[in-house]
Amino acid sequence: MIRYALRCKLGHDFDGWFRSADGFDSLCAAGQVRCSVCGSAQIAKAPMAPAIPARDEPAARALDAPASPAEQALAELRRRVEANSDYVGDAFAAQARAMHEGDMPHRAIHGEARVEDARRLIEDGVPVAPLPFMPRRKLS
Repeated sequence: MIRYALRCKLGHDFDGWFRSADGFDSLCAAGQVRCSVCGSAQIAKAPMAPAIPARDEPAARALDAPASPAEQALAELRRRVEANSDYVGDAFAAQARAMHEGDMPHRAIHGEARVEDARRLIEDGVPVAPLPFMPRRKLS
């Protein structure tokens, strides 16, 4: 694993861990590396120096722990969404439309939809909103 200091086009700094330098390059070229603050896919490696911790230096934070108040708020939002709604995966658009049209009982759901399907839902008055995070994939 390799850790890079990264910077987006707006100057936000964040870290990323990758399997290799080639792994970073291919993920970045595919638009899969995004700024943790603004979501920009225009990312570059930032200058960095190796970190050698002092003996009395406190342990680094866990990589899965939120690093900023914005990340803490997103983590809390994710926790609430996942605790209070059902994940329906790719069936989101169909189920949201069916609930809106009265073809199935209403319940809180979250999932994934193609951009054109989400646009049609909004144009048709179905109350949906994008979430500011990717859903966790359920393993079958």
